[in-house]
Amino acid sequence: MKFTRFAKITNVAGVMALCALPSFGWSQKGHDTVAFIAETHLTPATKAAVDSLLDGKSIVYWSNWLDNASHTPEYAYSKTWHYKNIDADQTFRSAPLLPSGDIVRAINEQVVLLADTNIDDSRRALALKIVTHLLGDIHQPMHLGHASDRGGNSWTVKYFKQPTNLHTLWDSRLVESGHKWSYTEWQQQIDRATPAEVEVILTDAYPEHWAEETYEICKQVYAATPQDTNVSYDYIAQWTPTVEQQFLRGGLRLADILNTVFDPDYKGHWSPLKK
Repeated sequence: MKFTRFAKITNVAGVMALCALPSFGWSQKGHDTVAFIAETHLTPATKAAVDSLLDGKSIVYWSNWLDNASHTPEYAYSKTWHYKNIDADQTFRSAPLLPSGDIVRAINEQVVLLADTNIDDSRRALALKIVTHLLGDIHQPMHLGHASDRGGNSWTVKYFKQPTNLHTLWDSRLVESGHKWSYTEWQQQIDRATPAEVEVILTDAYPEHWAEETYEICKQVYAATPQDTNVSYDYIAQWTPTVEQQFLRGGLRLADILNTVFDPDYKGHWSPLKK
């Protein structure tokens, strides 16, 4: 089955089925923002390589593709790649490994495939789409959430008195409430780090460490959002800077990976592929 970026839903049953699916990552806006930040930091050589692999489409076009694709038989193997569950009594290191893989393992393996010029370009293009999406997911705090509540999907909260759950709150509600921006405006407003600040974000170039970093935020989110909390303006004001921070980290780190893979003159930080 071939998936374009957008799925067309033609009947009410289709809408209801889609709404029942578990949340997988930042909303479309979040993934587009991460990808667009990355795109603005690609070198000319990297841009040309990406353009060639994706047949002229951008990484923004494909940024949220995996959320739909993971629900199809062809790509069902990737369902567990969007997250790593860590319960409250566990650490990142002690949490059990899933046989089908998790977000850290998937990023590491897909980047290796992306960098392998001996395999078919269609497989490398698939790896590029996957890596683009997962660099957003690994910076979404609830993707390091507890297995016991399905990464916050069964952690009930209220959003301005309307029932929702903690995962959905962080996927989309918080993003849309913090700023009424397009993904290009998000990039324009938050992608303003100094070279020294960028260096701090990029220096620790291991997905394992990014996941641990996000998990520390996740623990703070759980503590700040007891079940049945009514989220309102004060919560949005408190946590929107964290959303901004995570979007920027994801975008800059994605750009660093792609530049390291595709541009031989780029002095990258991506540790597994350091020259």
